Amino acid sequence: LVPALFAVFPSTHPATLFGVNKSASMWGTAAATVQFARRVQMPWASLLPAAGLAFAGSMAGAWTVTVISPDFLRRALPLVLLAVLLYTLARKDLGREHAPAFSGRQEAAAAGVLGLTIGFYDGFFGPGTGSFLVFLFVRWLGYDFLHASASAKLLNVSSNVAAVLLFAWKGHVWWHFALS
Repeated sequence: LVPALFAVFPSTHPATLFGVNKSASMWGTAAATVQFARRVQMPWASLLPAAGLAFAGSMAGAWTVTVISPDFLRRALPLVLLAVLLYTLARKDLGREHAPAFSGRQEAAAAGVLGLTIGFYDGFFGPGTGSFLVFLFVRWLGYDFLHASASAKLLNVSSNVAAVLLFAWKGHVWWHFALS
């Protein structure tokens, strides 16, 4: 949706286009989070603080995008996503087994770092956030793809809500598009 919005509305402030995109993403990600939470054992003690940090990071990122332009990220994103794809293809066993690398406070801290960092990115720019979260939950925390996807959805919905709230507060959501 982001490339389409930028192509159709090239002179519109990026924060407004991100506000429309985040509004759409928020509902789909929230529904997916509920479905995953019903079916997958979630490490809530680690994920809830991480979701709070993703919220805070996204607020900071969304505020930053209202002040500066993320045009450089627009050019870099395809290269970053290609690198993640190539790495995933090279590591055929990546994400097959669920063997968490941390537990307890260490897991919460590692998930929190992911939440804050990727939350900032999501508020500031956004495309690929879910893929980055899944990849990092698999690679860094040792989750399989199912647990990584479930965990990523929770953090992503938190960062989407934060960005929508900030963009709405700053007047950067076209509600006639966002609500439809």
